[in-house]
Amino acid sequence: MSPVLDAHGHVGSWVDFFIPEPGARWLVDTNDAIGIDAVGVSHLVAVGRDARAGNELALAAAERHPGRIGVWLVGDPHRPDAPSILRDQLSRPGVWGFKLHPDTHACGADDPRYDPVLDLAADAGVPVLVHGQTGSPTSDPAQLVELARRHPEVSVLVGHAGLWPAGFDRAARLATGQPNLYLEICGSRLTTRWLERMVAVAGPERVLFGTDACFLDPRLGLGKVRYARLSDTDRALVLGGNLARLLGDRIILDRTT
Repeated sequence: MSPVLDAHGHVGSWVDFFIPEPGARWLVDTNDAIGIDAVGVSHLVAVGRDARAGNELALAAAERHPGRIGVWLVGDPHRPDAPSILRDQLSRPGVWGFKLHPDTHACGADDPRYDPVLDLAADAGVPVLVHGQTGSPTSDPAQLVELARRHPEVSVLVGHAGLWPAGFDRAARLATGQPNLYLEICGSRLTTRWLERMVAVAGPERVLFGTDACFLDPRLGLGKVRYARLSDTDRALVLGGNLARLLGDRIILDRTT
């Protein structure tokens, strides 16, 4: 039976977005209740003001909840020492790959300053989750396509699949033309119909389940996939089969913690 893996989660608080339950314990308990085996998180301190310190907080959460919390290490394009720090952190238990957030970094997704992180990902064989927002000057899915083209050996996950309904179909079509580009579906605007459309256009092997917890309640995100009109085989791929394939032996599940 394929695992259920949430490809896009967070822990921590955010300055202008109320998060009622920002802790990893709540996330793990909720996932236990609804049947999500593991979630990959980036700490919001890392996404915001301090990637190194925030990554350490995420790694500590993974240590407390082994097999339930995975870590996307945030790469800061403005720190020249980021590659050496990330290389050391990458060897720690629970790491799934890297996270880039071009909007908070104010750095285009296709900017060469991200290349050292992508090179690390290629060497380690780990995927990279990138915030993708249709119409953004820094994270439009077309920019993520360029990033993926420059690094064909790296699996690039388009976070939010473009975020806005006006861009979902375009993001799916962009993915069909770039074999290492994947659509991660978290976001409050996604509907079951849009999910079904993405799977039909991009293919079930290119769509990954995510919830954006703790920004959003993971129960809503999971329900959209559970109730979408997908075959059992396609649903299993979306819910975790695809991400498990991309992560390989970095996935170690434990439902007892």
